[in-house]
Amino acid sequence: MSKPLVAVVGRPNVGKSTFFNRICGKRISIVKDVPGVTRDRIYADAEWCGYTFTLIDTGGIDYGSDDVMFKHIRKQAEAAVELADVILFFVDGKQGLLASDMDIANYLRASKKPVVLAVNKLDNNETDNLYDFYSLGLGDPISISAEQAKGLGDLLDEVVKYFDRIEEDSSIGIKIAVVGKPNVGKSSIVNKILGYERVIVSDIAGTTRDAVDTPLKRGDKEYTLIDTAGLRRKRGIELDSVESYSVMRSIAAIKRADVILVVFDASDEISEQDIRIAGMVHEEGKPSVIVMNKWDIVEKDTHTVEKYKKDLDNKLAFMSYYEPIFVSALSGQRIDKIFDHIDKVYENSSRRISTGVLNDVIREAVALNEPPSPSGRRLKILYATQAAVNPPKIVIFVNDETLLHFSYRRYMENSLRKAFDFSGTPLQIVYNDKKEE
Repeated sequence: MSKPLVAVVGRPNVGKSTFFNRICGKRISIVKDVPGVTRDRIYADAEWCGYTFTLIDTGGIDYGSDDVMFKHIRKQAEAAVELADVILFFVDGKQGLLASDMDIANYLRASKKPVVLAVNKLDNNETDNLYDFYSLGLGDPISISAEQAKGLGDLLDEVVKYFDRIEEDSSIGIKIAVVGKPNVGKSSIVNKILGYERVIVSDIAGTTRDAVDTPLKRGDKEYTLIDTAGLRRKRGIELDSVESYSVMRSIAAIKRADVILVVFDASDEISEQDIRIAGMVHEEGKPSVIVMNKWDIVEKDTHTVEKYKKDLDNKLAFMSYYEPIFVSALSGQRIDKIFDHIDKVYENSSRRISTGVLNDVIREAVALNEPPSPSGRRLKILYATQAAVNPPKIVIFVNDETLLHFSYRRYMENSLRKAFDFSGTPLQIVYNDKKEE
């Protein structure tokens, strides 16, 4: 299911990006002692004490500035707050409490979201300014030093406490995000499925401005459809425009959905942006269905479907597991079959394989095609186990991972996909070194 979202907010230069990079284990945000360096929101997944969550870094909020860029940064940060389940509010313990901290605290209280207050830059656990921050009215301030990694465990302990208290998502059943570039018919598909005009439909690209959740029931199964704004190429979106925030909400919808419908316009060439959107879904590890819409206006012969699938095979080579369906939202052709595909890919992504059966398949694959040993040392595959679902994660223990060639990695994935139906879902295969006993 979807991970909780944690937004890191505060005024400029209080150490938000330093913390973000420290927790995520890699330098994702630019860290520099200049206000306004982090402009847009940056997402990364993190883990603490068995909880996985998505951290959102934001630019500094400055309510006192009329600068156009700072207004843009502020709106991006406010959008992050709106999307988040928990807010991490950063202040500077060295500078002490400022009026701008109070302005942000007032805004955060109005959001009604859980807020954890982090007093940063207290490298030596100084308490001179710490107690002033109680006046923000956001509970106990937690002393940390992101630069020196002090107090971060206590801070994250406080954050993850809220995950169990967060109210269940108002979405019901399997959450299905409908994504694609503008004007491919996403809203028309949603309306056809629902049987009424729940979402505004127009020929003007960009009509859908926000992610819209609609619950529905089919038989005894419950679903929530999430219609999203069209995802255009980033350089085609104006800074500070309504569309720029809509796109961010669409990305958040992908993150919280269980299954993604990636809609292509079958009457048009598959574009770089179509492929980019599919790649985003793949990188998020989400099961998906490639929905080729407007099939009714495509000129067809006996080889048309085969030709389209060949083109998809070529363009979507990075997600060879893709599950396609050819539909028409206008005529309703095969729209009712979409749910068969949704159920299938979700079931495949949730599939759990017993350790015994998994190792039987691995041993058979190795017997049919033993790993090469170009350096004289042979790779030995010891055993395998399934560590997670949604997406399925297989951990394979070997004697020395450095002996593993990328072609053999591909062979092992193909062998697993041949043995088990993982169509429509990414498959994560991790190799770990383990000494032979």
